[in-house]
Amino acid sequence: MTLPKIPRDPADDYSAAAIAARREYAEEQTGARLEHVSSYSLGPGTLPGNIENFVGVAQVPIGLAGPLLVDGEHARGEFVVPMATTEGTLVASYSRGMKLCRAAGGITTTVLDDRMQRAPVFSFASAREARDFKVWLDGRFDEIAAAAQTTTSTGRLLDIQTFAASKHLYTRFNYSTGDAAGQNLTGKATFAACAWIKQHYPGELHFLLEGQFATDKKTSVVNMLHTRGKRVVAEITLPAALVEEQMHVSTDKLYAARMKGQLGSIMSVTNNNGNHSANGITAVFIATGQDVANVAESSALYGFSELLPNGDLYASVTLPSLIVATYGGGTGLATQRECLELLGCYGSGGVLKLAEIIAATVLAGELSLGSAVVAEEWVQAHDDLGRNRP
Repeated sequence: MTLPKIPRDPADDYSAAAIAARREYAEEQTGARLEHVSSYSLGPGTLPGNIENFVGVAQVPIGLAGPLLVDGEHARGEFVVPMATTEGTLVASYSRGMKLCRAAGGITTTVLDDRMQRAPVFSFASAREARDFKVWLDGRFDEIAAAAQTTTSTGRLLDIQTFAASKHLYTRFNYSTGDAAGQNLTGKATFAACAWIKQHYPGELHFLLEGQFATDKKTSVVNMLHTRGKRVVAEITLPAALVEEQMHVSTDKLYAARMKGQLGSIMSVTNNNGNHSANGITAVFIATGQDVANVAESSALYGFSELLPNGDLYASVTLPSLIVATYGGGTGLATQRECLELLGCYGSGGVLKLAEIIAATVLAGELSLGSAVVAEEWVQAHDDLGRNRP
């Protein structure tokens, strides 16, 4: 059977009539009822640019974790962190880690780098022509940056990295993007830059705007080494007695578990030697209107621990490709904006603060789950808090 087309209204596809027509279509064609999907408080008129064929909402429960104490350059003080998830124990576990870190004096956070890229590939008849183009390109940065700048008031081209292979030159156009995540911004700016290059280069060349070297929404070593989005570190020193008291495990056992996990991560060739950074990042992303597909990159993590001579434990996480925004995309929608406002991060000037809060949240979650595994409390916690079956 061939289904009829999904109803659309070219004049106003977000009107009550258009939405009702699609809901009726879905119910008639499938036999399902969309009672809860069709219940929402946001105004459909706010949705153009965020969703097509709108029919309703997916309601994800939001819990509060915290308070989280952060000593950052942009995030300072205590925060309650909204986390949208259907995984029982997740909010409780992150709250437990935050309690430990608060008692230890809080988590220090530092943003090391901030850049978003588009990665065109330029193709030539031979490797020598590709090499000659690189020399030409290196000498034209100011003109190329000016061409890119014509498309954006908030983005700025920082540099162009080049990587040669065969008769192709792969590039990474690196931008600062303000409070926007910047994938669309960089695409538009780089297209303008490439048009300028094609017009002014004296030889023949062909380009693809994206040569898959930005690895958009895919994890990669290149982004972990060179940064995509924000590169953020969260770190803390935990007193041995405090860890024993609150987490029921000794710091030397936590450190030994870290070393075993390090080896396991190497053997399995992961982008992450931590426990579950994707859990906290995804939950905060959904709550605050981030592009959730960016978790593929954003969850990459370098974890590091050190057992100090007095028995205290230094622990840190580095998120090398955390892609977040406090402006644009889904951040301005009703519930997402409210969650950003809970954190004091909505709008202009909030993105680095949000990045630091997320990094601190990740570290708290790593410590909590790591401790639960070592203390053999992990399975019981899921049995107690994570079972919701009909």
